[in-house]
Amino acid sequence: MSDIKPILASQYHAALKTIKQAIDRCPQTLWSEPGPQPVAYWQVAYHALFFTDLYLQIDEHHFKPWVYHQHTFIDLDQAMKRQGKLPDGLQAYSIAQMHEYWQIVDDMVEPCLDQMDLSSAESGFHWYKVSKLEHQIINIRHIQHHAAQLADRLRVAANVGVDWVSAG
Repeated sequence: MSDIKPILASQYHAALKTIKQAIDRCPQTLWSEPGPQPVAYWQVAYHALFFTDLYLQIDEHHFKPWVYHQHTFIDLDQAMKRQGKLPDGLQAYSIAQMHEYWQIVDDMVEPCLDQMDLSSAESGFHWYKVSKLEHQIINIRHIQHHAAQLADRLRVAANVGVDWVSAG
C-alpha cells in the first residue's frame, strides 16, 4: 500500500495547485461576491481547504483547526440559507489569509499521508463509512469539485482561466 502514497501526494498537490490558481487569479471585486448560489467565492475556497485539512488527518480526533478558523464558514448549505450574509461578529477571509491556509494545507500532505494506514477498512471519521484509501480519493475529488466551481466563476465573471494541473 505504501506505493500509492507518492501518487496520492502528487494528486493532492495538483488539486491544491488548481485551488491556488483560482485564489491567485481572483480579482478583489469577485472575492466577496456571491456566485450562482448565494455563497461568496472566498467561502468556497475556504470550505475546500478546511475539508482537505480535516480529511488528511488520521481521524477526527487528530484534527486541529486552523488558528483563524470560524466554524460557520465550512458549511456551504448553511451559508446559502443565509443568502450570503455573514453572521454578526464574523468577517470574510482575505486572499492573503487563504494563501496562508493554502500553504499550511499543501505542506501537510506528505507528513499526513506518511502517518496513514491506507489499508484500513475505516476512514477514521465516524460519518464516512468507507476505507481510508477511498476516503483520500474522495478528498482529492472534493478539492477538484470546488476548484472547478471557482474556475467557472472566474471565467464567467472575469474571463480569467485556471490551468490544468496534472500532477503535483
